[in-house]
Amino acid sequence: MFGYIYILRSLKNNRFYIGSTNNLTRRLAEHKGGLSKYTKNNLPVNLEFFQKYPTIKLARQIEFRLKRLKRRDIIEKIIKEKNIKLEL
Repeated sequence: MFGYIYILRSLKNNRFYIGSTNNLTRRLAEHKGGLSKYTKNNLPVNLEFFQKYPTIKLARQIEFRLKRLKRRDIIEKIIKEKNIKLEL
């Protein structure tokens, strides 16, 4: 089963949210519908980036690595270059 990493930007406070899912369309609808704990209080949000992976396990591993970095400049570089370059 494929997996996706995605980055949302809150238009309310200009902060980023990093997530992973096996169904990007469904997950975005949940975020935009206020069904996600973080984005519920930070709507509206915009999808800034997504990348497809061969497995959800790999997508979750990369999500974990990105969340540990907590660096805005790295997230902005990923969005600009449209690619995640991390070694696992």
